Amino acid sequence: MKSHKLMVGAVVVAIATTLTYFPVKAQTVCKVTDPTGTPLNVRKSPNGQIIGTIENYTEVDIYEIVRDEKNRPWAKVGFEGRVWGWVFREFISCYQN
Repeated sequence: MKSHKLMVGAVVVAIATTLTYFPVKAQTVCKVTDPTGTPLNVRKSPNGQIIGTIENYTEVDIYEIVRDEKNRPWAKVGFEGRVWGWVFREFISCYQN
């Protein structure tokens, strides 16, 4: 019984030591923050046909950013590997988690 407690204690120390030396990498989180208060339009292409909407505060992944002919930024967005379409980049806020 005593050796079992020592082994458990050693495992706990090993895990604590590992966590000390290998911190979790910061992750970028992006969310819809459309200041108009309406759902954000999702488009087939930058400034193209509207194919859907995304509610404010929905978490999204940005796969690509391009600029249109008027130099406005557009982001190709989706979540978990599924691309939804293009949105106006200014209405997506990103931060380190």
